[in-house]
Amino acid sequence: MKKSSNSVRIGIAIAVIVGTIGWLAFSGYGSSKSYYVTIAELGGMGDKAYKANLRVEGFVKPGSIEQSGTNVSFVLNEFESHSPKAGTGRTLRVTYKGSEPPPDTFKDDAQALALGTYGRDGVFHATGLQAKCASKYAPGQGQPTAAPANTRPASASAAAPANPAVGN
Repeated sequence: MKKSSNSVRIGIAIAVIVGTIGWLAFSGYGSSKSYYVTIAELGGMGDKAYKANLRVEGFVKPGSIEQSGTNVSFVLNEFESHSPKAGTGRTLRVTYKGSEPPPDTFKDDAQALALGTYGRDGVFHATGLQAKCASKYAPGQGQPTAAPANTRPASASAAAPANPAVGN
């Protein structure tokens, strides 16, 4: 009898612990959810947009960044400025008030993700910012490309002795 009552107590204790952990996980998940939306989707959300934590994606409109310390105000555009659709893209005014300055990659035309809430004033109030680098990692026009790997720089070939085995 003593063995089975101890087993029941241990089983009840484990059930209470697992139930508590499950309840905490479920309630914490619901309150920290934030949805990823585009600027066009934000416009079509209606009243839901004002009640949820959101993440909005867009491109920083060139010339719109106004920074004061760690606070930044800017405009997100649906499309990059060099895209033919840029003029017809929807825009969103964003104000960021955070304890950290925006990332170094936060520049004109950078793809940005603002985390926060959408206000009834039509402004997105961000508490977090993420940005991707605006460059495409390709050489620009007029910039020299890297020399092929099998050639030597001029200074190295002048200083190096001729090697008949290589065919110099």
